Amino acid sequence: MTALTDVETWIAEQLPALIEKYDVPGAAVAVLAGGEVVDHAAGLLSRATGVEATPDSVFQIGSVTKVWTATLVMQLVDEGRLDLELPIRTYLPEFRIADEAAAVKITTRQLLSHTAGFEGDIFTDTGTGDDCVEKYLDVLHEVPQLFPPGELFSYNNAGYCVLGRLVEVLREKPYDACLRDHLFAPLGLTHAATGPYEAILFRAAVGHLQPAPDAPYEAAPVWAMARSNSPAGSMLAMRPRDLVTFARMHLEGGVAADGTQVLSPASVAAMQEAQVALPDLGLMGTHWGLGWELFETPDGVLVGHDGNTIGQAAFLRTVPERGVAIALLTNGGDAFSLYRDLYSHLLLQLADVTLPALPAPPAEAEAIDASRYVGTYSAEVFDIDISQGDDGRIWMDLKPSGIAEELGEKPERKELVHYDGDSLIPIEADRGMFMPHAFLGDDGAGHALYLHVGRAVRRAGA
Repeated sequence: MTALTDVETWIAEQLPALIEKYDVPGAAVAVLAGGEVVDHAAGLLSRATGVEATPDSVFQIGSVTKVWTATLVMQLVDEGRLDLELPIRTYLPEFRIADEAAAVKITTRQLLSHTAGFEGDIFTDTGTGDDCVEKYLDVLHEVPQLFPPGELFSYNNAGYCVLGRLVEVLREKPYDACLRDHLFAPLGLTHAATGPYEAILFRAAVGHLQPAPDAPYEAAPVWAMARSNSPAGSMLAMRPRDLVTFARMHLEGGVAADGTQVLSPASVAAMQEAQVALPDLGLMGTHWGLGWELFETPDGVLVGHDGNTIGQAAFLRTVPERGVAIALLTNGGDAFSLYRDLYSHLLLQLADVTLPALPAPPAEAEAIDASRYVGTYSAEVFDIDISQGDDGRIWMDLKPSGIAEELGEKPERKELVHYDGDSLIPIEADRGMFMPHAFLGDDGAGHALYLHVGRAVRRAGA
């Protein structure tokens, strides 16, 4: 038997047990290796309806959409219609944020690599019409600049909505039409949906949420976030096989299965080149390219992206040197632990790649003076307060706000301990993960200017 045949058998045997172990309602997987694809599914698309998941079921891919948006942008570069180094104002004169000096400097490259520097978690609903992304730009006028453009990495959903509008303007059609005409069609995708009106034509997964910390996961009350955030990942849904078809194009120099040149080899390579290094967060990549997240490992570089929407989680990893791609789509539960178990086995079997160990708190934490970190850090969707008691224990209190509060997220209190350098880490796992909290910069008074958890969250008042 071939390695892929062995993998297919292993997935069929293990996936049902793994989703039960991690309380994942339903999951679907597709694997590309040796030019062939196998797929499998298990569980339910909705615990409310009892509809079973199949390999052709569509799940939301969340922020994996950003790689699709980046691909649409790079197609415009290939056509000579876009220069990544020019300010975005060259193409979108209406782009405005609170900091005019930053707005005139921000480039398309910086938006693609999450280094533009403005507040990025803006999920304002601007309606369901084809003009929703256009209207979204007006929402950004008072959005603050967190750091000078290009200075560091901070994950930016809003920046990708701006990129979506850029594509719309240069293509002279809505973002969804750009996806269909310039990616779905040339790639021959058959089970992909830009929104609920298309998703309902397939067996569509519904996200699941926990009404309380120890309660069972239940079907979410809504299917998707605002359409205004489509270019960042609020709507796009597909089956894993179609996601792997997209990844395969990137693995094969931009060429589709029928020989169509969807993206130039130069743009494929440029997207996978490191643009910025990330703080050591352990649960994210080590670098970011143009759209792609890069994971340096002792066995080589993984190229991929993750996505999370309302109760749905997606994971895409490729090993370019081996021609391997793996897509996992889920609709609730401890999806991250499921991803780790699946990918640890599949990447080792197919590409001789071992996933790095996850960050974890030390067995005996070092007592530290946390005064550099103490304070409040504020973002659009939460405030985080770091404090240290008289006994030396360090606490993080998170208070959700905006759409996070509207979606039912609750305040959290966690104890942190010293992890490494200027990082702290929780002593208790959240859905199988210990997320390091990195503290960067200086506010001029000896305190950290940013708390970095994938986003650079600025110290309040600094």
